[in-house]
Amino acid sequence: MKMSASEHAEHLKQLKASEYSALKIKVIISLVLGGVVMLLSFADMFGVEALAPQTNSWIQFVFSAVVLAWAGAPIMKSAFTAARYKSVNMDTLIAIGTIAAFAFSTAVLVWPQKFVAADGALPIYFDTAAVIIALILLGRLLEARAKSQANDAVQKLIGLQAKMAHRLNGEAQEEISADAIQIGDILLVKPGEKIPTDGEVIFGASSLDESMMTGEPIPVEKKVGDSVIGATVNGTGVLHIRATKIGSETVLAHIIQLVEEAQGSRAPIQRMADLIAGYFVPVVLVIAALTAALWWFVGPEPRLIHTLVQAVAVLIIACPCALGLATPTAIMVGTGRAASRGILIRDAESLETAGKLDMIVFDKTGTVTEGKPSIVAIETHGEISEDELLALAASVEHNSEHPLATAVVAAAAARNIKLQIAIEVNVTPGGGLSAKINGAHIHVGSPRFIESQNITLPTRRTQNPAATILAVAKNGVCVGFLYAADKIKSDAQDAINEARALGIEPVMLTGDHEGAARAVAEELKITSWRASQLPGDKLEFIKLQQAYGKKVGMVGDGMNDAPALTQATVGFALSTGTDIAIAAGNITLLKGDLKKVADAILISRATIRVIKQNLFWAFIYNALGIPVAAGVLFVFGGPLLSPIIASAAMAFSSISVVMNSLRLKRS
Repeated sequence: MKMSASEHAEHLKQLKASEYSALKIKVIISLVLGGVVMLLSFADMFGVEALAPQTNSWIQFVFSAVVLAWAGAPIMKSAFTAARYKSVNMDTLIAIGTIAAFAFSTAVLVWPQKFVAADGALPIYFDTAAVIIALILLGRLLEARAKSQANDAVQKLIGLQAKMAHRLNGEAQEEISADAIQIGDILLVKPGEKIPTDGEVIFGASSLDESMMTGEPIPVEKKVGDSVIGATVNGTGVLHIRATKIGSETVLAHIIQLVEEAQGSRAPIQRMADLIAGYFVPVVLVIAALTAALWWFVGPEPRLIHTLVQAVAVLIIACPCALGLATPTAIMVGTGRAASRGILIRDAESLETAGKLDMIVFDKTGTVTEGKPSIVAIETHGEISEDELLALAASVEHNSEHPLATAVVAAAAARNIKLQIAIEVNVTPGGGLSAKINGAHIHVGSPRFIESQNITLPTRRTQNPAATILAVAKNGVCVGFLYAADKIKSDAQDAINEARALGIEPVMLTGDHEGAARAVAEELKITSWRASQLPGDKLEFIKLQQAYGKKVGMVGDGMNDAPALTQATVGFALSTGTDIAIAAGNITLLKGDLKKVADAILISRATIRVIKQNLFWAFIYNALGIPVAAGVLFVFGGPLLSPIIASAAMAFSSISVVMNSLRLKRS
């Protein structure tokens, strides 16, 4: 049986949830077992003698074996796969270090008399093997969680689709699944319902909420012959539409496809640790081999033991304890610092790349503007005051749920204007309203609607290309105009200025018309902008800039921004926006505060500096420790590397990395 798109998506979601749950169980168990092994390994240091030394060591062996063989299996598989293709990666370094630590410790446990030090200590490194695997898996769990959240954008887009439709067959009407719609079907769309699929209006008139496509809050008027988009919301009128596109051919399906392609095409950032590991692993192996050869041919007796101990010591000392902490600790502290500033960062990659952006693309409506119309100007004609004009309009518009009506009523409330009782209210879909107030005939609506009532419009004095105009008439005479526009947010200019100060070019893309876009761009001093941009246009613009080698950030709040947010190097979603935009973005800005974009970039740059410092100190430790482990000091009359000193040095290296990362809290 063929599954629908929503059923297929749900099936994939369940599979991913199952994989995530399995990984989560591995992480929890490996962290618990690794923690126990670490405590047992330091029992003597703290004077804890609850267990006999032999029992203590065997418990460490069993717990470490479980972590290594079961939880660490994917890491081992990755390392062996890379070896088959004659390459190395970070997993190679982890596998070599942990296997060497485990194998050597097991040999010490089975033949302790062969490896006992002069002070009676046994060089057991089970904790190294278990803890490294646990930490690496924890990082991968967080990455898997981030990918799962990224897929939520597609799930929410699919959820926008209408589930049912009313199909007309002559005089008969039947309710069918939206998946059963065929091209050419005549569909009935009632007030408040979603348009079930892309089509053409063949009967009726209404206003549609197309904000999912354009981001603009003002409904679009539709009449016979106009095209409509599936999943947009019908207003107050009744429509009959003819289905012209279905399934994967619809506009919504195309947007879903754009988001999926953008998610799949985003290349993972080249990890600095992997890059260094590509050089470091071969060097470590060569040094270990040379160490074994030198101790075998020129070392003192017992040669076999010395050869084995010192060669394995090189591999153990190279095991990336500090390296395993270098990036995760900085990322953890950096994301925590960001969260305390109202910036929620989904994954490590986003935190790393936010500081490298060359360009930031801002959506207009709902991002740099408030996202809802408000009355910005009132123009009276004749002997009527602004308050009287607003009182007439608000008293009539009080009966409508249109966004412009809400703006008019809100403007009246702001002036403490008392509304009057309107009777005989009539609504003309896509036009306006008429009513009687105290015996006077009042009309409120678009200039075209007022003219259709045989009322002459006076010449307007106010010029505002970004505004939507409402005309008000009383007893057949136009007495004024109300101008509604989307106000610019109070923090928008600061956000634009801060981006420039950081060396980042601001760009504005909007689905609104050119006049509105130009007005906002000029006020914000944005020189690069584009109007009438559909979701695919925004995505293509970002792709083009990325092809030129730029790292592009995108700031948006609407469903129409989802493809661009996904394609962008880093997507910044406003928490005041739609769930789909939040799911598609990498970074969520709480309270919709645009100035947090610059904060996120600064935190990213600080985190990257700390990661580089951590990696430097981690590798310096290895670079200094490996020669000592190989026995360089012994050649000059010094001691061989003591297991206790090695453990202390490894602990010091890890602590220094953690302390350096904690500095981010004060940045």
